[in-house]
Amino acid sequence: MRYLTAGESHGPQLTTIIEGVPAHLDLLAEDIDIELQRRQGGYGRGRRMQIEKDRVQFMSGVRHGKTTGAPIALVVENKDWKNWTKIMGADPITEEEEQEMKRVITRPRPGHADLNGAIKYGHRDMRNILERSSARETTVRVAAGAVAKKILSTCGIRVAGHVLEIGGVKAEDVAYESVEDVKERSEASPVRCLDAQASEKMMEAIDKAKKDGDSIGGIVEVVVEGVPVGLGSHVQYDRKLDAKLAAAVMSINAFKGVEIGIGFEAASVPGSQVHDEIIWDEEKGYTRKTNNLGGFEGGMTTGMPIVVRGVMKPIPTLYKPLNSVDIESKEVFAASIERSDSCAVPAASVVCEAVVAWEIANALLEKFGSDQVEELTQNIEAHNERARLF
Repeated sequence: MRYLTAGESHGPQLTTIIEGVPAHLDLLAEDIDIELQRRQGGYGRGRRMQIEKDRVQFMSGVRHGKTTGAPIALVVENKDWKNWTKIMGADPITEEEEQEMKRVITRPRPGHADLNGAIKYGHRDMRNILERSSARETTVRVAAGAVAKKILSTCGIRVAGHVLEIGGVKAEDVAYESVEDVKERSEASPVRCLDAQASEKMMEAIDKAKKDGDSIGGIVEVVVEGVPVGLGSHVQYDRKLDAKLAAAVMSINAFKGVEIGIGFEAASVPGSQVHDEIIWDEEKGYTRKTNNLGGFEGGMTTGMPIVVRGVMKPIPTLYKPLNSVDIESKEVFAASIERSDSCAVPAASVVCEAVVAWEIANALLEKFGSDQVEELTQNIEAHNERARLF
């Protein structure tokens, strides 16, 4: 599969075109809308979420509730567009009209794409950069991820995410029995945290950051159960599925680090406490006593749950902004303020689920076929049986 997204934060709509989804997959708008709603939720979100009520429209590739095998075009309208038609319109405007709008951005925000993008593409108005680099783009990435989740669930693979840390407050009680347990408990928390006591402290930290005109980041974790053995490959660097997952997570706005399994902790403990002992029984086939490697060996899935964590930095837009330099006057100014969240880590957990689900679904189709769903599920079932008896 592959997809591209298009659209700006305050443009008329966000669009994604997905190619390679199998035919005969049951797919309804509500399958995607529920994920869009989850992305808009979470403690610490800003006023934009009160304006936008994201809903998807199918423009192609789905007929009578099922995919056809043709490219799927998804659209999410920006309700705020009506207030930005002049500023963000496609038609040419005069210099006088541009001055009247007084919305030209010449003050780059530290930590954002503004200055780098303006230099790269030669824009004196940095709105041409910040509109596209906005995390609003993740709306349709979540939509694409929702399609991927539908493929995975059809094949018995389950995905869930939760928050491990916000602003230095770490969750302690994060043991879970299954992905369904993670889903139920994270959805019950305003910050998508499994630890109820930590949830309260996280919300307090978000409130303090908002009061201080600051922002805070955190760590999210995605868990995937039911993945067959052997997705990905060891034969080339760009075939390793764990590498693809790392790239996907790092592509999320404001993410600065990725771990799989115990991740960086593996540097400080001996190998006897890192590698997962192999066991076998007639019912389950090959499994592991532990899952320190997060479901991967040699760039391939082991059949154990995939565990991926991502680190999100604090959002760059601050209501007590840091200093910057005006690109026109070269004078020092407080950086521009765009409407923003004080903390988007709970929402980022949903985005992380989406990008992880996409990579796993893509690897699944690569191995087992992508023409039609029945063929896909039959191939997976036969493979799982061979792997059990191997």
